[in-house]
Amino acid sequence: MNNKAKIISVLAAVSLLTGCGAFNNTSTDAPAAAPTEAAQSAEETAAAEETAEETKDCCEEGEKDCCKDKDEPADCCGDSAEVVLGKPEKENISIGYLNSTAHLLAFVAEEEGYFKEEGLKVTLTQFSSAAELVNGLESDKLDVAFIGSVPTLTFQSQGHEVSIFGGAMTNGHGYVIKSEFTDKDEAGVEILKGRNVASVKNSVQDAELQILLKDAGIEIGEGDDKVNIVYFDSQKDAYAALLNDTIDAASVYSPYASLAKSQGYKVVYYCAHEKALENQPCCRQVAKTAALSDTPNTFTALERAFIKAYHFTQTDHEKTVKDVKKYIDIDEEFIDTEVYGGYSVSSPDPDKKGTLTLKDTIIDLGYTNDYDIEPYYNTDIYKNALDSILAEGSDDIYKSLEEHFNDYE
Repeated sequence: MNNKAKIISVLAAVSLLTGCGAFNNTSTDAPAAAPTEAAQSAEETAAAEETAEETKDCCEEGEKDCCKDKDEPADCCGDSAEVVLGKPEKENISIGYLNSTAHLLAFVAEEEGYFKEEGLKVTLTQFSSAAELVNGLESDKLDVAFIGSVPTLTFQSQGHEVSIFGGAMTNGHGYVIKSEFTDKDEAGVEILKGRNVASVKNSVQDAELQILLKDAGIEIGEGDDKVNIVYFDSQKDAYAALLNDTIDAASVYSPYASLAKSQGYKVVYYCAHEKALENQPCCRQVAKTAALSDTPNTFTALERAFIKAYHFTQTDHEKTVKDVKKYIDIDEEFIDTEVYGGYSVSSPDPDKKGTLTLKDTIIDLGYTNDYDIEPYYNTDIYKNALDSILAEGSDDIYKSLEEHFNDYE
């Protein structure tokens, strides 16, 4: 019901009660007072009813009343998200990302004005590694960081007070090898036997390789039947190591696989094509745990912008590619392949189930010790943001996000 009408109805009810009370308590010494007050009450009631009749509920023709009460979501009455969810406690936000096309949610949200729509002023800064990103959060240089799931989990297990509250990328990794060792793509991890492989310690791509090697019964180490992993500080450094004669293969994430193929390297595997690695959650949206509880409106506004950005990526491929190119300056054809070629998905969903499964896997690999992840996994931010957008109007894209969240929360 329209709020104005509600207030008028309440006033009318109060008037009725006042009139009745005055009439019943009228002293016999003042018999003329009661009719006067009763008449006044009747006039007020009639006026209120007439005004209420003129003030129509904006949704009265619908199946249900969708005008906003204080606890209801935004709706057709034009309530802004700020009114419904609360004004962001902090407007100036700094987001850290890696040199990856997969972090496109932030790029699109900025270029298409979604951050601004949500009342945020965002600065995007590129970093080289997960360690740098976590340091940025803990030193308050960053409010949000897109960090790989594996490093995030290990940092949490080591006592870092950082929490996952959304997603950024699923899959998008693999390994490439010099063409002198194979003449075809996706030859599989068997081709890595006896080779020196550049990778990044405490990374999703390293954990995935170890999973596949374990499943194939291949040991890690030096020798013709083993795979020797050589670790570097960042993916950029690991890929650059291919220029050395001593490195035969290297890990990649989007967009390095496309770059590698253009430079004559062969793809060992794409994780999206490996049964053991299907729907592997990679980069997550990460923030300081305390910040999520101290400034929930800010993060909800941020998540709304990411959700809108995801919707845009599903409806305007060409503009999405151009938006990404402003931050990842490579050939647009490579961007299109990495974003829409089926190798990765950039979704804002927290994908809690998938991440918990990955946590168990890396514990089995000896990557980290077990710990209670619940205090460090916040799905309320995403749910509130998505619910508020769905209440404003839905379509198949937003509904698919809702279905995925309900299945994997």
